[in-house]
Amino acid sequence: MKILLVEDDEGIANFLKKGLREESYSVDHTINGTEALYLVEVNQYDLMILDVMLPGHNGFEVCQILRNKNIDIPIIMLTAKETVSDKVTGLNHGADDYMSKPFSFEELLARIKVQLRRKSTSNNILVIGDLEIDTHLRKVSRANRVMTLTSKEYALLEFLARNRGVVLSETVINENLSDMNVMSMSNIINVYIYRLRNKIDKNFENKLIHTIRGTGYMLGVKPHV
Repeated sequence: MKILLVEDDEGIANFLKKGLREESYSVDHTINGTEALYLVEVNQYDLMILDVMLPGHNGFEVCQILRNKNIDIPIIMLTAKETVSDKVTGLNHGADDYMSKPFSFEELLARIKVQLRRKSTSNNILVIGDLEIDTHLRKVSRANRVMTLTSKEYALLEFLARNRGVVLSETVINENLSDMNVMSMSNIINVYIYRLRNKIDKNFENKLIHTIRGTGYMLGVKPHV
């Protein structure tokens, strides 16, 4: 799951990025409302966390512009303002939920899950052969055997699964999985592919994770080459 965080307070932004990534979410961050609109146009996000007071377009304006374009990304607004009128303004501009600062991360996480559940309905289960991924529960099983993955292993597997049958280069994976992108090892994708293979493919005759030489990686049925 990929989240766009739009927050110009550095302390809050760093706190949220760290917490969300520990929960296996991929996070893009911007401090500017105008840039947020651009990022939504060129990337696919599952949810936006949006501050109200921002450089460029403020949060209310960002919300309204997105809804006027019929972009239905779930939006949770964050603000230091606590009045009922401010909350009503946010909701009237198209926000799905509204939280006042300060807030607990656990409550924000619960609200994120509610919004993602509403959006996903029946498409939360990804199935590739006998591999099944429940993206709500973050539960992975193959041939009814439950696999235990770390948060980074799970994030990589879900990204591969959402792009099943597509060959993904290391550059594309790095760009879409923030945790991978910020890690210092140059071969970090190779490392996590190796770990996933040991858990997902090692004890099965039919392999699902494939290396396409000189191109990248793919999850699914191996193409004829």
